[in-house]
Amino acid sequence: MPDQVMRPATAPSRVRDRTTWLISRNYERSRGLLNDGFAAGGDGLRSYHYRLLATLEEWGPVGQADLGRSSGVDRSDVVAVLGDLEERGLVGRSTNPSNRRRNIVSITAAGSARLRDLDRVVDEVQEQVLAPLSAAERRQLTRLLRKLADLD
Repeated sequence: MPDQVMRPATAPSRVRDRTTWLISRNYERSRGLLNDGFAAGGDGLRSYHYRLLATLEEWGPVGQADLGRSSGVDRSDVVAVLGDLEERGLVGRSTNPSNRRRNIVSITAAGSARLRDLDRVVDEVQEQVLAPLSAAERRQLTRLLRKLADLD
């Protein structure tokens, strides 16, 4: 049997301080924690379900295409994700009276209640991810990330 090569626990020095690598590492960690948190709910909901529910809660009834664009869920996935939510009674779809080929989506009372549960999961994950930072550092990080995402 060949000798096992020991791998270092950290990234190579030319990588570990690269912003793109750090963002990727933090994304993977955050995504894993979110997936675990949502999985603990036992109903199979994921972060994309959360984004759609949050968008509907804030904006009210909206067309499927606009919902996908505004929530960051790919247009080709919106129909399937909405189907998941509709089966659970968390959203409702109705025909758009001005264009019968399009649907209007709205959140149900059960969807709003489930969204509040998911908010707690997201809050817990955010606390885990940001635990090493002070309140001021958290605000600064959020400002900088919004700037990088071109949201300001």
